[in-house]
Amino acid sequence: MLYICLKLHEKTIMTKKKNRKHSRHIMSSITACISTTMVLILIGIIVFGGSMATELERTLKENFTITLLLDDEVSNKQAYALQTDLRNMPYAKSVCYISKEKATRIQAETMGSDPSEFIGYSPIPASFEVQLRADYACNDSIDKFAPNLRNASGVTDVIYPKDLVAKVNHNFRQISIVLLVIAALLSIVSLSLINNTMRLSIARRRHSIQIMKLIGARWGFIRRPFLLNAMGMGLLAGILADSVIFGCISALMSWDEGFASLISFPVIALTLGSVILTGLILTLVCAYFSVNRHLYMSRDEANLY
Repeated sequence: MLYICLKLHEKTIMTKKKNRKHSRHIMSSITACISTTMVLILIGIIVFGGSMATELERTLKENFTITLLLDDEVSNKQAYALQTDLRNMPYAKSVCYISKEKATRIQAETMGSDPSEFIGYSPIPASFEVQLRADYACNDSIDKFAPNLRNASGVTDVIYPKDLVAKVNHNFRQISIVLLVIAALLSIVSLSLINNTMRLSIARRRHSIQIMKLIGARWGFIRRPFLLNAMGMGLLAGILADSVIFGCISALMSWDEGFASLISFPVIALTLGSVILTGLILTLVCAYFSVNRHLYMSRDEANLY
C-alpha cells in the first residue's frame, strides 16, 4: 500500500513538473514571438519611410514643368506638329498647350488687370508646358535636350526652374544618405535582437539537442523541427507586425488627404511584403546558426551554457 502511494505521489510530481515545463515553453514562445513582432514593426517603419521618401521625390520631380514660349507668327500646323513631337519624347510625361488668349486671361486673373487694356495688345505668347518624368527632372538631363527645344521651329525661348530643380535634387540626395545610414543602423540592431531572441529560445531546449545527438540522430533531422518552428514564429510575427503597420497606415491616410495621395498600393505592398519576407528569412537564418552552435557543443559545454 505504501509503495502504491509513493508511486502515485511520484507520478503527481512528475506531472506537475511536466506541466510547469510545458507552461514555461509556451511563455517562452510567446515572448519570442512578441519580441520578433516588435523588431519587424521597426523594420516595416524603415521600409515605409524609405518608400514614402522615394514616392515624395518622384511626385515633386514630376511637378516640374518646362515652358516653351512660341512665336506669335507660328501657325496651327506648326504648333500641332511640335505638340506631337513633344509627346513622343521620352522625358515628357504630359504636354499642355496654352493659347495666347488663355495665357492672357490667366495673367489678368493673377495680376488683377489685363495688359492689353494699356498697350492695345497682349504681350503674352502662346506656350507649351511640358511636365517631366521623374527620371529626367534634373539639370544634367534637361541641359541635354533643352538646346534642341530652343532650336525647334516656332519656339522663341525655353524656361524652367533651374535653381529649384538643383535644390530639390540636392536636398533629396542628402535625405537619402541620412535614411540609408539610419536604415543600416536599425537593421543591425534588428538583426541582433532577433538573433538573441532565437538563441534564447533554442538554448532552453539544448538538452533535447544533446539527447538526440546521443541516440545518433542526424544533424539535419535535429535542425528540422527548430527551423520549422522558427519559420512559423517568423510568419506569425510578420502577420502581427503587418496588422499593426497597416492599421497605422490606414490611420495616416484618414488623417491627411495630402499624405494619403502619396501612399500608393505598391508602397503598401512593398512594406507589408518586406516585413513577412524579413521575418521568415531572419528567424530561419538565426535559428540555423543557433542550432549549429549547440550541435557543435559537447554535453559538458551544454550543461555549463
